[in-house]
Amino acid sequence: MRVTSMLPDVQYAIQQSNQSLATALQQVSTGNRVNQLSDDPTASANMVRSLASSANVDQYTANVSALQSRLQTADSAISSVVTSLNQAITLGTEGATSTTSTTDRQAIATQAQGILSDVVSQANASYQGSYLFGGSATTSPPFVADATSASGYTYKGNDTANQVQVGDSTNISANIPGDQLFTSGTNVIGSLSSLVTALQSGTSAQIGAATTAISSALNALDVQRTPLSNTVDQLNSQESYLGQEKVTLSTQQNSLVSINLAEAATNLSQAETAHSAVLAATAQALPTTLLSYLK
Repeated sequence: MRVTSMLPDVQYAIQQSNQSLATALQQVSTGNRVNQLSDDPTASANMVRSLASSANVDQYTANVSALQSRLQTADSAISSVVTSLNQAITLGTEGATSTTSTTDRQAIATQAQGILSDVVSQANASYQGSYLFGGSATTSPPFVADATSASGYTYKGNDTANQVQVGDSTNISANIPGDQLFTSGTNVIGSLSSLVTALQSGTSAQIGAATTAISSALNALDVQRTPLSNTVDQLNSQESYLGQEKVTLSTQQNSLVSINLAEAATNLSQAETAHSAVLAATAQALPTTLLSYLK
């Protein structure tokens, strides 16, 4: 009866010893002191929250990266338009000279028409199949040829500035609507079209006026472009912040669940010693036959 009454206590002691040894072995093999919820419920709960924050940071970082590439493409397109406008001003200045022959003006008009086509092409620039300057209308070209329009083109996009989340409480505009950049806000396309017409059939004064309009359009474009540059700077700052936040969260997660290898080795040694002691004590307390049964 004495042996029988001891049996539950012996079984419990062995189970606890086995569990402690298994935990110590797992700590050594994984490098973590928390491998399941029961190891440390508080640390586990904090780990879940930290991992959720890391997932958000990863998504924000991906959004920043994609937006940087998109805005860099947009800025490159605008830079190309700026170059084209400067070329157009040079052509207009040459064409407005009274000594320029009609034949030469026609040749200059052809060059100006090519510049207009290039500018429209840049205004219809896309990134990964998405048109950059159509507002939220990103699936079709924002500027289309229209013979009824004074400039020869019509804007088919909208005025929506798309927002992308790059932080828990930070959203950034992903675009500048094309009408602000190339028509109503700056009249880039209209002024170039007027220059082509003036070179083809206008007077020196009309060519000069069209050239002046292009200069004004260029200045206005620089103003409209400023928010884009500011957004790029903001993205760069946010990228740095998110990178640091990733490091902070990683450090936090490591402190919550990891274990020093020396400590893990010590825990394993202690668990092995304790387990051996339990088995030795059991061997002393119980008959050999019963010990065999338990094994």
